[in-house]
Amino acid sequence: MKRILIEQGRVIDPAYSIDRTGPVYVADGKILALFEKPDGFEADSVIDASGQIVCPGFIDISTRLRQPGQSHKATFQTETKAAAAGGITTLILQPDTRPVIDTPAITELVKELAENSNYRQILPIGALTRNLEGQELSSMLALQEAGCIAVGNGGKPISNLLVLRRAMEYAASHDLLLIYRPNEQSLSNEGCAHEGAFSTRYGLPGIPETAETIALSQCLELAELTGCRVHFGQISCRRSVIKIQQAQKYGLSVSADIAAHQLHLTENDMKPFDSVYHVLPPLRSEQDKLFLRKALMQGTIGTLCSDHQPHDLDAKLGAFPETEPGISALETLLPLMLKLVDEKLITLSQGIAALTQTPAKVLRLESGTLTPGKSADICIFDPDRRWQVDRSTWYSKGINTPYWGEQLTGRVSATLQSGKIIYQGVFHD
Repeated sequence: MKRILIEQGRVIDPAYSIDRTGPVYVADGKILALFEKPDGFEADSVIDASGQIVCPGFIDISTRLRQPGQSHKATFQTETKAAAAGGITTLILQPDTRPVIDTPAITELVKELAENSNYRQILPIGALTRNLEGQELSSMLALQEAGCIAVGNGGKPISNLLVLRRAMEYAASHDLLLIYRPNEQSLSNEGCAHEGAFSTRYGLPGIPETAETIALSQCLELAELTGCRVHFGQISCRRSVIKIQQAQKYGLSVSADIAAHQLHLTENDMKPFDSVYHVLPPLRSEQDKLFLRKALMQGTIGTLCSDHQPHDLDAKLGAFPETEPGISALETLLPLMLKLVDEKLITLSQGIAALTQTPAKVLRLESGTLTPGKSADICIFDPDRRWQVDRSTWYSKGINTPYWGEQLTGRVSATLQSGKIIYQGVFHD
């Protein structure tokens, strides 16, 4: 493999509190050294990172790539290009594919699709129950042995708490992480927007915060009972943060993430009947947004994710409640994080940690750092470069983003995965 020298960049590695300008040396797919040139090192290629940030490649803890089963929406080929353009070197795949990731055979299919797309670091979450129906436990140990990084419910509700308890006991016995998106189905009642002023004004079926907080509370009680490690996905409201904060205070092994758009958009930003704002969990109130921001700033919730869900045009046509929820978000993850830095809510090191060090710790991955000897997963980005979200700059097959046509700040110039350059931007001022 090539020997690569990355020079003149500002190197930030939150895992070891590194923040200084200097060279990074890469050889044989690994980080060879930082700042000090190894004896006999001769670079095959040089990347000039002057005025740019060099940091670990991002780990996105919640993505959907639409394969297997919905390749008309997107494919591993298209979405891994979008991930590379967004500085993401590890994708965590939700289990609600078609068919569901509930057997080793489907897990092997995912690994094969990843290999064929030349982006091998796609780690699947195994389904907690068969077909995600919430009735019969999946073979979690077999899924773990086949390569699943965790088990989860993929946003599908589990109404039978005995099933959830048994699943958590099984997961705990094999030290498997449960990634759980809390949703009490009877309370969400097929709603499509936050139960608040917007849904009332436009006659949309609302989803109350309690649909999330009650399911979250039940899972917390069972986590204490079973000792299961739990990561809550895509938390959206103030009261959920408070409950997670209390659980952490009393020693429960729980963590959580926030989808980046929840830190910027609220129900007040929704345009009437524009389905691009149809997301689950829904965009909440301004108060919820401010509380989520505070939770990130204080470290109660340490991980940011894209919650990437690309759709074809047909999926977003029709009446708002009838459209499919989700935002195409891989390529906006970095700019949305940098916007929080620009607003002085968090430091740049905190923002990078939320995309690298913290998800790596939650998932027990060795990546998320620039430590010599570790895999050379590296993101190089210009924090000041402005770009417009349009066909000429967008790689994902899904264009369902509320930021379409807008100017964003922060653009990846190069992404390395295991020492291989998988994206290199060519920009014209």
